[in-house]
Amino acid sequence: MTGIWTPTRRQFMATTATGLATAGMGGFGAAAATSSVDWKKFAGTTLEVNLIKSPRGDILQKYQSEFEALTGIKVNSEQIPEQQQRQKAVIELSSGKPSFDVVHLSFHVQKRQFEKGGWLADLTPFIADPALTPGGFWDDFGEAGKAFAKDTNKIGGLPLSVDYWIVYYNKELFEKKGLKYPTTFEELEATAIALTDPKTQTYGFAARGIKNANTPVWTTFMLGHDSYSVDASGKLLTETAAAIEAAKLYQRLLTKASPRGISGYNWMECQSAFLQGRVGMWLDGIGFAPPLEDPEKSRVVGKVGYGVMPKGPKAHASGTFGDGIGVAAASTKQGAGYLYCQWAVSKEMGTRLLQTGSGVPFRNSILNDPQVKAGVTMPGGWVDAIAGSAAVSRLALPVIIPVAEFRDVFGIALTNMISGADPEAELKRATAEFQPILERSEKG
Repeated sequence: MTGIWTPTRRQFMATTATGLATAGMGGFGAAAATSSVDWKKFAGTTLEVNLIKSPRGDILQKYQSEFEALTGIKVNSEQIPEQQQRQKAVIELSSGKPSFDVVHLSFHVQKRQFEKGGWLADLTPFIADPALTPGGFWDDFGEAGKAFAKDTNKIGGLPLSVDYWIVYYNKELFEKKGLKYPTTFEELEATAIALTDPKTQTYGFAARGIKNANTPVWTTFMLGHDSYSVDASGKLLTETAAAIEAAKLYQRLLTKASPRGISGYNWMECQSAFLQGRVGMWLDGIGFAPPLEDPEKSRVVGKVGYGVMPKGPKAHASGTFGDGIGVAAASTKQGAGYLYCQWAVSKEMGTRLLQTGSGVPFRNSILNDPQVKAGVTMPGGWVDAIAGSAAVSRLALPVIIPVAEFRDVFGIALTNMISGADPEAELKRATAEFQPILERSEKG
């Protein structure tokens, strides 16, 4: 994927908010005071903000009072678990009467669906207005973020964070077994099995097993076979040899080396098991790292390794995802909503995102500022994982309208595999079920 930031470790160390020195002395308000933006234009407005429960949502809520003081806009925000939030957003936006003005969205899942529904306000006029947006704002975003945000004729949301999938690993468990971090899929499987000891309730590997959420694990494994799940022409590649082999690896790892009940695990349950020191390796997004280094939440502080996804048989790839924030087209408070979105993706907020390990912002001025790197609180291995993953990043989910249905249909197949179903038969069944859904989505 072109346009995604791909520094070397040395480059990142040398060149990566305008420091939190500014943020610590008033944060966004201090920086905003020198801009030409009329932040008080919509003072007195009350915004309803719908966020995905995640480290990104935590950061936005933690500093919300700064935005309110800067703008005079009151914000009522709530965080909702990922799958429920996505369902709520679709139901309410499609009704034409959403209860929220601003919505946190997953571009990799919702981009085409939101575009087809016309559910997001066009932010282009706001970005072009010098009274609302500082010069050079849009140019500061990486091309990957712009590609996520752009519809054919409009900008439907602002890019918030890019998320690379990495392997978190417990260095202490590795040392006890005399193991090294795996560099290939074959080594990944062997290491996971070697780390597994049900008698001590220690398991070698954890990844999402619950339907829908589990699909990106499989498609990430497909990338290692140099294959996407849907090709550029829209043809499904979900029953190819690459798809089947990726599914078999998924099945073996989650049946031979994962905790009991893994079929009910989303990222939160995986994270919890890893925090307790019960899991040797956990595959998921790099933005879930902060709690692992929090002594009040984690038993593995100082023991966590951050590894780039091992190489597959035909390719080395890290599944890449991205989220953003936009304004509901049905909102009567679009101007105020835009200011919130601009604040959410600001240099100061992006700095906080990066420096706390909560995510990787899309803005070049953050990633290229030496003072930013100086304030990163995460271990150096986390920084290495960003740089290494960026260099081999690929989109892990297809950019199609019914991507939620894609995740549902193939997610059920994957969950069935955990229970012993044949991977090839399940993929053929799921492909046959999803094909007409995909075809209908492209009509009209």
